[in-house]
Amino acid sequence: MTDPGCHLWWPDALGSPPHDAPWTPIRTPAFQRREHHTTGLHRLPGRVPDWAEDLFRVARATFIADKYARRHHTPDRWTRRITLSVPVTEHGRWQRPDVLDHLATLLQTLTGDFWTLDLRPLKGGHAQEAMIAPDEQRASEVALFSGGLDSLSWAATRARADDSRPLLLVMFHEINLKSLQRGVYAAATHRSTRPVSLLWMDQRPNGDGTGQRLEPSSRTRGLLYAAGAVRAATAHGVRTVHIPENGQVALNPPLTAARSAALSTRSVHPATLHRLNAVLDAVSDPGTGTRVVNPWALRTKGEVCRQALDAGLHPCHLEATLSCGRPPTRRKGRPPLANCGLCFPCLVRRSGLLHASGTDGTPYERSPWSVSLSSDRLTDWRALEHWLRTSYTAADLLTDTPLPPGTDREQAFDVITRGREELAGLWSAAAREASPRQHTT
Repeated sequence: MTDPGCHLWWPDALGSPPHDAPWTPIRTPAFQRREHHTTGLHRLPGRVPDWAEDLFRVARATFIADKYARRHHTPDRWTRRITLSVPVTEHGRWQRPDVLDHLATLLQTLTGDFWTLDLRPLKGGHAQEAMIAPDEQRASEVALFSGGLDSLSWAATRARADDSRPLLLVMFHEINLKSLQRGVYAAATHRSTRPVSLLWMDQRPNGDGTGQRLEPSSRTRGLLYAAGAVRAATAHGVRTVHIPENGQVALNPPLTAARSAALSTRSVHPATLHRLNAVLDAVSDPGTGTRVVNPWALRTKGEVCRQALDAGLHPCHLEATLSCGRPPTRRKGRPPLANCGLCFPCLVRRSGLLHASGTDGTPYERSPWSVSLSSDRLTDWRALEHWLRTSYTAADLLTDTPLPPGTDREQAFDVITRGREELAGLWSAAAREASPRQHTT
């Protein structure tokens, strides 16, 4: 039987389904917080162009669709067919075949699913415009800021730049981790030599009314973050948005063949940014478009950590950041810790901190060399062991997601090679840590 997929539509003011089909409306409000918390309407100094509002609406709709379409309902329990209808103001721009193709390819790259987009004319009035705050000083730089190591390092570095105009950091609230994010922001700005401002936005979705748990994977979250930062940048007149992620994790080579689809995220992969920039080029006004750039694309985690220390941060500031893919504080009955210590992002984090400062005082939930861990909790550690014992060649860079045109493959391969050396250093340190215990037992 053919999988019919999910048909979801984002309503406009008239509230009518787009076509005669089994469409499921995205609930209004789809997000838990009020509109101005979700979109940051209260902190923009200028008007947002219609195309940027449209991009942000499309990104919000795809994020919600990503949560409403459960993977366990599909035949292979992973690959979904999602048809999404979203109203846009600049309908003529978004209906162009190249735009629809770029956007569908971008979403497929991010999620591994098949997307069909129906971008219909917005009816019943224009979208709510930003509440312009003319007294808000316009920034000269815009960057995403998550509370993670990479964004902390970039923010601390740029906060000390010789520029009298503000650095704007765009932060999306992480569930149960707001106080940590505030602390990391304070660390990033405590030695700043220029103004720094923070734009808080919210991403927490409401349920879809079925009472079922929302889809736990969230591959379109990176697009939502990027679109929110682009939207803010247009209001400030900034042409470049920085999305800091070390090249080692941005490329994110699969540790095993089985992980290439399900466990290899691509939110900042060069191919993802290339396709997002293609969308931006196609829908923005000629000569006024915004681009997204990863400033740490050629740095490993350890090199990014070293840059943070060079920017005046203390190791304790780095250890107070968030890296985890499964933060314990979000799981019922778990300790209020930000990092589990066992997932692959935590392992890269451990290797980077160890490389940069020789130690890692992060309070993790568990260590992978603990003798009492069950095998299912050691999945990433064992996959890493397999990967480090397997040769890695330049051809392996293309096994998961091809690199976009113009990418320097030698530089990309070199980043992975240096990152492997850092991870090998973690493995050696773990062996030394585990040996005394194994001897005493």
